[in-house]
Amino acid sequence: MDFTSSVGSPPQQHVANSSASLLEHPGRVTDPQNHVVALAIGSNIGDSCRNIEYALRLLEDPSSHLQSGEIRAPDAPPRLVVTDTSFMYQSAPMYVTDQPPFFNCACIVETNVRPLALLRVLKGIEETVGRVPSIRNGPRAIDLDIILYDDSVLDTRPLTERTTLDNLHGQLVIPHPRLCEREFVLRPLFDMIPDYVHPVQRKTIQTLLELLPPSDPPMERVIPFPKDPSSESGDTHNKTLSSVPSTSTHWTYPIPTHPPPPNAKPRKTHVMATLNTTPDSFSDGSDHNAPPSAIAYVESSVLAGASIVDIGGYSTKPGAAFVSPEEEISRVVPAVQQIRGHPEADVRDVLVSVDTFRPEVARAAVLAGANCINDVHAFSGPDSYHLSLPNENMALMIEVAKDLAVPLVLMHSRGDAGKNKDYGEYSYAGGGQAPVLEGVKVELGEKVEYLVKHGIRRWFVIVDPGIGFSKTVEGNLEILRNAGRVVSDAEIGDDKLNTRRRNPLFGYPILIGASRKSFLGEILSRGEHGRKTTPKERGWATAAAVACAVQQKALAVRVHDTREMSDVVRISEAIWP
Repeated sequence: MDFTSSVGSPPQQHVANSSASLLEHPGRVTDPQNHVVALAIGSNIGDSCRNIEYALRLLEDPSSHLQSGEIRAPDAPPRLVVTDTSFMYQSAPMYVTDQPPFFNCACIVETNVRPLALLRVLKGIEETVGRVPSIRNGPRAIDLDIILYDDSVLDTRPLTERTTLDNLHGQLVIPHPRLCEREFVLRPLFDMIPDYVHPVQRKTIQTLLELLPPSDPPMERVIPFPKDPSSESGDTHNKTLSSVPSTSTHWTYPIPTHPPPPNAKPRKTHVMATLNTTPDSFSDGSDHNAPPSAIAYVESSVLAGASIVDIGGYSTKPGAAFVSPEEEISRVVPAVQQIRGHPEADVRDVLVSVDTFRPEVARAAVLAGANCINDVHAFSGPDSYHLSLPNENMALMIEVAKDLAVPLVLMHSRGDAGKNKDYGEYSYAGGGQAPVLEGVKVELGEKVEYLVKHGIRRWFVIVDPGIGFSKTVEGNLEILRNAGRVVSDAEIGDDKLNTRRRNPLFGYPILIGASRKSFLGEILSRGEHGRKTTPKERGWATAAAVACAVQQKALAVRVHDTREMSDVVRISEAIWP
């Protein structure tokens, strides 16, 4: 590539890359004027998670930072599209250690903007977000770096000044000269492009990461939860900023490595309490659909240690009555508002998830104060099992989730929970793996992969393998006892069809929801001493499933009996730290 028209000094010679290429990134478009760029993003001052989201939104609107002659195609408007994001990480500061920990991530961008013009865009975004001059490698509200640009090698400094890295101000070196020594950059790149070959080092991102000694303390992954938007005044002078919520709190969880680092923090499994505001829930229909009983359940759940309360207004049990979106909103939103208006801070500030597959319900609940969306159909709608991606429901849910910047629980399902239990098409799966495990990885993985390539930040996604949904009793047991394999570093696909590839769910945090479900009742009914049980009689059975979920490293368990299951989690964490 020729960059001489935008660079004052001769660039270092471009090195062709014959292996994995950024140009082969699955999210890229076919327009030859577009280029694929990897950017690193970091922050450790102020509301770092908000700063990062704010920077990404500014990045996607580059026109205010550019003149038309600076882009690669002079007759085209500037184009910057984020086509992939990494997980978000918290890491100890490097080089200058007397400062707060950093939040780091990376993204893949498609653009027609020239390299130096892109650098100016990034510096303009840093200034807008609030970066001020600081010591080198010191604290900053935002830091944006070009790590890779296509497969190019570029150094804008004169040849005589390329023996040091102390003179990079106002200059551009691609690939980033410190890439190979920074886990907080390599690891986010590994999330997106593990097989990309560094054009100078001639090693893959995965190999470069494996060559680094582990960080001390270890890096952790981060899921940020936004504040209740009704509690914020906003910035009416800055439309982009006002649309980015502040951060209420964040969860951290370990990076999946084997063996885990000896100095890793103890893993925590969060308890999600289940508040059904429906009269016909399979488990607790009409128990909590009146305000006094609903808030009493929330109060007791918070006291028991629940990290989040999941509010649902539409039963997903087979044969449940149809509920209009308006009716669902009328059930869910008052419950959210009641929590946010509670006089006790612990209750008022608890995280709230809305259990819905409808975009209008999700938006209304989050604007009322919910912090998370839990969708049993993973954005594709209740009738999407046999439909190709995308569909209208998915497009609308993407818009809502991206606008509101909330975490998402995306569950595997096949429409009606009691149907479509045959996974025979995945019988090719070997290595002792049940076809249902392969089916979950392929089918949910397809949806998650699409969403992350079309605007959903990877760090917001929690996956749920859908225990009790379109699975036999034996299938549910296979998922439960092998839940960790759903998000393991493995391959999926059929060798005979040449569809083998890396598990698209690798590394995602997992939520398990087995509480009181009918497969537990089916097991309890078997054998000489079998007995029929109602959902409320399955507490001990649920406890066994919750203990298994903790052993399988679940980030969260969704339960009804919050106090009892919180005890189970605490003991299980002590047994399987």
